[in-house]
Amino acid sequence: QVQLVESGGGLVQPGGSLRLSCTVSGFTFSSLAMSWYRQAPGKERELVAIIGSTGGSTSYADAVKGRFTISRDNAKNTVYLQMNSLKPEDTAVYYCRTYYGREYWGKGTLVTVSS
Repeated sequence: QVQLVESGGGLVQPGGSLRLSCTVSGFTFSSLAMSWYRQAPGKERELVAIIGSTGGSTSYADAVKGRFTISRDNAKNTVYLQMNSLKPEDTAVYYCRTYYGREYWGKGTLVTVSS
């Protein structure tokens, strides 16, 4: 059974940092690209970052470029999103996603950036 489980969300002040994790089970993690999306209240879900299967290629949304870093540990079946210099507009539910015959999503973890 394929499962994606996110963790690491919470409340942080503007300018702070958080690291999100997404642990995957049920398929060969090291063969698949992984991505992070987010959905803010009242807005559509948007792509934040994507990483290739080996971790050698990454891509970011313009809104997070230079502040967020996506990485992966294939030995731990886990993808990470390091978020620095957080802004109130980064407040959202963050989801990890992959495609393996079809889309698979985690249930999300809430990040709230507020003073």
